[in-house]
Amino acid sequence: MRTYAFAATVGGQGPAYDAEILYIGCLLHDLGLCETVPTHERFEVDGADAAKEFLTRQGMPEHQIELVWDAIALHTTAVIPQRKQPEIALVQLGAALDVGVVPLEMLSPHALEQILDSWPRLGFKQALVDLLKQRLLADPRAAASHVVADVGCQHIPGFSAPNFCDVVAHSQFAE
Repeated sequence: MRTYAFAATVGGQGPAYDAEILYIGCLLHDLGLCETVPTHERFEVDGADAAKEFLTRQGMPEHQIELVWDAIALHTTAVIPQRKQPEIALVQLGAALDVGVVPLEMLSPHALEQILDSWPRLGFKQALVDLLKQRLLADPRAAASHVVADVGCQHIPGFSAPNFCDVVAHSQFAE
């Protein structure tokens, strides 16, 4: 809910957007961290897939589902969401505000106070890191997400994140 409140507050200053799509994208953006969502890919993609399955069962039109899917799948990605539809950009921005990637000065002090009064953080920082760590321990493929890999490097002894330079150097080409 904080992500939605942040996104809607900032979104009121930008281009028009579909409030329902923004709400659904924000509400479900971390669905991939739930134990009930199967682990196949990075949590953002697993969450987007689970949201798509759920929204399809609810009868949401495909074009709206695709917006929600992109918003969830891209919410930890920098730059790209800001070049997509406003709903996608705002989900990413709301999530970025909530974790501290974007400065809180984007919000007025009054708006920030109202949002935090309505949805207090209640140990959010540690809870998020713990969820990401559990995700990585459950399935090392989760390290494909830089967010999860960062948690692994800092909080799991002996963890080594996949490195693009190593992948290229060890590719099967004999050059």
